[in-house]
Amino acid sequence: MKIAVLPGDGIGTEIVAEAIRVLDTLDLSFEMESALVGGAAYEAHGHPLPEATLKLAKEADAVLFGAVGDWKYDKLERSLRPEQAILGLRKNLGLFANFRPAICYEQLVGASSLKPELIAGLDILIIRELTGDIYFGQPRGRRTAVDGHFPGAEEAFDTMRYSRPEVERIAHVAFQAARKRSKRVTSVDKANVLETFQFWKDIVTEVGKEYPDVELDHMYVDNAAMQLVKAPKKFDVVVTGNMFGDILSDEAAMLTGSIGMLPSASLNAGNQGLYEPSHGSAPDIAGKGVANPLATILSAAMMLRFSLNQPEAADRIESAVKHVLAQGLRTADIWSAGTTKVGTREMGDAVVAAITKKTITG
Repeated sequence: MKIAVLPGDGIGTEIVAEAIRVLDTLDLSFEMESALVGGAAYEAHGHPLPEATLKLAKEADAVLFGAVGDWKYDKLERSLRPEQAILGLRKNLGLFANFRPAICYEQLVGASSLKPELIAGLDILIIRELTGDIYFGQPRGRRTAVDGHFPGAEEAFDTMRYSRPEVERIAHVAFQAARKRSKRVTSVDKANVLETFQFWKDIVTEVGKEYPDVELDHMYVDNAAMQLVKAPKKFDVVVTGNMFGDILSDEAAMLTGSIGMLPSASLNAGNQGLYEPSHGSAPDIAGKGVANPLATILSAAMMLRFSLNQPEAADRIESAVKHVLAQGLRTADIWSAGTTKVGTREMGDAVVAAITKKTITG
């Protein structure tokens, strides 16, 4: 089992270090190799995704990723910004399916900004198509307008597009995931305005006929954003395009109390995956030892389950996290009165300790 370890920037190095400590606690044999990515790679090699890093990722069974980005790189040309590394990895590895669970742990119900009765027991899986849509569509750029409201003015443009195979494959992923859960899929679109998403809706409906045991409903993205904060437990599996999924998954993450708790997985057709926390690089707290490593640790658990075929080891990590939360340990982002505030390293210590015990409760 070969794992490419790409810590990245900001708090990435701190949180990935804790996930590696947790993996090392398990009785499994891993080959881990680290490489620079993002701003750190740009500083060393002049590009956020050097060829050596990409080669390592392609050869690995899975990629454990931290986070990339820093405000100081915002003035670089777009192709050299740290965020281009993650886009490049998605494209080159064919990581078309992004899984982002939004789970509200029993111990963190009070950390959400919503009423406890709205989010207690929340368990949503957002499946986002990851390699198409407006993020990758061509043509794109800037030019002088020749028509429209202001001919002769400078304008910028991006292209939203999807092909039938792209929509079909992500729809199949969603329906298959729903069969293992509550057998409900909500497809989110903007079919009332965008031709691209009328096309999306039509194809998802066609694929849905192959899964008569799964209930399918469609929802416009603006209504979905509203329903996520009004009645989030009405959702089970949500499938949507790249841009809408980007926005809605962050919204869903905050329902749980902190985006610092939520993992993610991005998979290709061969189940090779990139695993990363849902949050960013947080340069404002980097190096202070206060970042929450649990999302990264839980991402490592997803890696064991989806790419490395080690579901029992994944269960051990997830049980350990629940146990630590039940003990009342909290990093600053999820701390509340009556709980114990700990730092990044201390939280990692607690998860390692919970795994090494013969019996884990929680």
